[in-house]
Amino acid sequence: MAKKRIVMALGHKALGTNLPEQKAAVTEMAKVTADFIQNGWQVSITHSNAPQVGMIHTAMNEFSRQHEGFTAAPMSVCSAMSQGYIGYDLQNGIRSELIRRGIYKPVSTILTQVTVNPYDDSFYTPVKRIGRFMNREEAGQEEAKGNYVTHIPGKGWQRIVAAPRPVAIVEIDAIRALLDADQIVICCGGGGIPVLEQGSRLKGASAVIEKDLAAGLLAKEVDADVLMILTSVANVTLDYGTAQEKPISHMTAQEAEEFIRQGHFEFASMLPKVDAAISFIKSGKGRSAIITSLDKAWDAIDGKSGTVIE
Repeated sequence: MAKKRIVMALGHKALGTNLPEQKAAVTEMAKVTADFIQNGWQVSITHSNAPQVGMIHTAMNEFSRQHEGFTAAPMSVCSAMSQGYIGYDLQNGIRSELIRRGIYKPVSTILTQVTVNPYDDSFYTPVKRIGRFMNREEAGQEEAKGNYVTHIPGKGWQRIVAAPRPVAIVEIDAIRALLDADQIVICCGGGGIPVLEQGSRLKGASAVIEKDLAAGLLAKEVDADVLMILTSVANVTLDYGTAQEKPISHMTAQEAEEFIRQGHFEFASMLPKVDAAISFIKSGKGRSAIITSLDKAWDAIDGKSGTVIE
């Protein structure tokens, strides 16, 4: 009997915001991952990188400002760096937990590039804030380079980049091969390294791909049975943050689409998660998506927690 396959997408709160927090968070994630593997699931993991890529971007820019001869790193390079060091922690944490349980399976991180459409509307309306806050002079220097900045009252100016939709996963064949060999794969970190196709070349784009949409694309491309999006809340809710707040335990893809039309989900938080779930479910039969918190992951598989979308 074929094993069930799951793509687990980690939100940034599941990984912390600095190195010590990440180390501690990975220990908990490794236990959850091992539970699934021990119960016969094939697992692929993708993750957020928002705090990490911002930290790397800031560090590289500040270093180049203070040391002549060094240049700032473009967003695509910063994304690659974040994939490497988050993957390093995840694969070692999962490997150690599996060995403690007497399970011997390779765990690999694939630096993953994801193509985007150069004419995506998001390139004209960037929304993702990255890096440190700047003063007006520094913000002007960024604008002189052709970058976008936004003003945050009381804090200063911050660079913003586009968040285009993912089109295709460049390394998908390698990812499939590892999963078919019953190995654990960490890939598409931070939504993938955004790249533009230019003939035979792939050119890094100054953008950040929405990680939940990339997770949905990954789940579709590896023919997963379940897409599990792990976030900071146990359930999707209607009227979030109001006295009428109502948690949802189950909804169909059609119901989810209607809730989106009614404006129930926040643009920068729950909306892309539900959007990714719908896209994944409608791309094949017998698929389901779960949105829940890390500590409720296993209960959600049994239908005891979380929000299931089918």
